[in-house]
Amino acid sequence: MSPMLRRLNGPQTLGNGRGFWTGFAAVAAIALVYPAFADSYDVGNIAYLLIFTLMALGLSLMWGYTGMFSFGQTAFFGVAGYSYGVLSINLGATGAMTLLCLVGAIAVAALFAMLLGYFLVYGRVSGVFFGIVTFATTLALAAFFGQTAGPEWAIGQARFNGFNGMIGMPPLELPWFGQDVYLEGVPLYYFVLALLAAIYLGLRMLVNSRFGNVLVAIREDPLRTELLGYDVRRYQLVAFVIGSSLAGLSGVLYTAWGQFIPPASMGLPAAAMPIIWVAFSGRQDLTATAIGTFLLLLMFQTITVYSQQYALILMGFLLLATVMLMPAGFVRGIGLWLARPGRRGQAGNGATR
Repeated sequence: MSPMLRRLNGPQTLGNGRGFWTGFAAVAAIALVYPAFADSYDVGNIAYLLIFTLMALGLSLMWGYTGMFSFGQTAFFGVAGYSYGVLSINLGATGAMTLLCLVGAIAVAALFAMLLGYFLVYGRVSGVFFGIVTFATTLALAAFFGQTAGPEWAIGQARFNGFNGMIGMPPLELPWFGQDVYLEGVPLYYFVLALLAAIYLGLRMLVNSRFGNVLVAIREDPLRTELLGYDVRRYQLVAFVIGSSLAGLSGVLYTAWGQFIPPASMGLPAAAMPIIWVAFSGRQDLTATAIGTFLLLLMFQTITVYSQQYALILMGFLLLATVMLMPAGFVRGIGLWLARPGRRGQAGNGATR
């Protein structure tokens, strides 16, 4: 087996057999043909759900694999979203320039994550205090952008608009055989779907590599890992930046999708959502995180049509049920149960994690 296939089917992720990859191919085929059988509204709505799944995968890498409980995903989501707005409005993003704005906005979020992560990781802030500091940072950013309603709060032509949120940024455009394709509706759906598939497979290879094994060792016993000669803080910082950058990518795609970014996207309810998605799904597995997050988002959105309050109450109940009944995550627990008959007495994927 080639090194690439070994990493795709490594012990740190569920779903390593022929049956899993057959199911993966079937789901991919359904996703590819879905726009042909759905109206444009539903296609755009599914793209919206896939965008937030990227953020959950980043949190799974930080929290589930590295043991860094971060409440800051929506902070990087918002920073990247506002950065894309500033860059695209001032540069008049068209064609390839819009992709440069996307990369630039993610780079701003990554730089912010590097600065914050450096002080947290090298300051040896860990455990619940890591979550408290990232949570405080998120709320501080939400409060800051919420009070930027005056005309003085602008960068060039881009106004922050306070609680109303920044508007007027252009959608993404993709150069395609000499012409520019607006990434809206079906094109945006396929773009996000391709990104999600590539990032999911890339993260599978990452966590099953030597780097990923070190991350899991840090989660289990950081002191022992350090005594073995690994620079624990450097690995933690890299994982934090990667996970936060995925939240930034999610923020840019959301901003380009709706051409709008409000401070509420970083507020208290929004900041708690990624924690619930990942905890319910199974934070220590990327596959469980992707599946569970998508299903929870779909359910949350369906209930929100009738009552947003009931949807939030349900999310809180699911978090409580996860902590009380299935700390490892419901989706991951179901996956391990389904895989048990074919494991022939082996310990199973992630049983020692």
